[in-house]
Parts: sequence; C-alpha cells; structure tokens
Amino acid sequence: MVKLSICIGSACHLRGAHGVLNAFNALIEKYQVQSNVDLEGSFCQGKCTEGVVIKIDDEVITNVTKDKVYDIFKEKILGR
Repeated sequence: MVKLSICIGSACHLRGAHGVLNAFNALIEKYQVQSNVDLEGSFCQGKCTEGVVIKIDDEVITNVTKDKVYDIFKEKILGR
C-alpha cells in the first residue's frame, strides 16, 4: 500500500493543492489502483515556501503542480 499525503494547509492551498488532490484522485480512479493507494489530505509538512508539498510514503516532494502530477504518479505509484 502506498501512502500519499497532500498538504492542504494555507500556503499549499493557495498554491493549488485542491487541483493537485483532484488530479491524483482522477489518476487513481483511471488506473483503478484504489486498493493500492491510501490518499489523504494533511496539514503543514514544514516546507510552506515550497508548496504544494506531497509525501509518498516517507519521500517528501515539493513544488508539485497539476502539470507534474501525471509524471509523479507514473514514476512513484505505478512504477512500484
């Protein structure tokens, strides 16, 4: 099971966290990997100036945008 946390704190929210969350959710449904991915929103991950911040298991990824979601999903989730 892959744990995917997306920061929805104030700074990340203003930088597009909702769009990133929706993009990941759409890909999880498209590729039917709901049973393999635990998607959750989280609050501040301590890198507010580098938002949107996501965490995949123990790996923190910063400066995530909707445009980067597919590549991250393909490499970090489907690539496992």
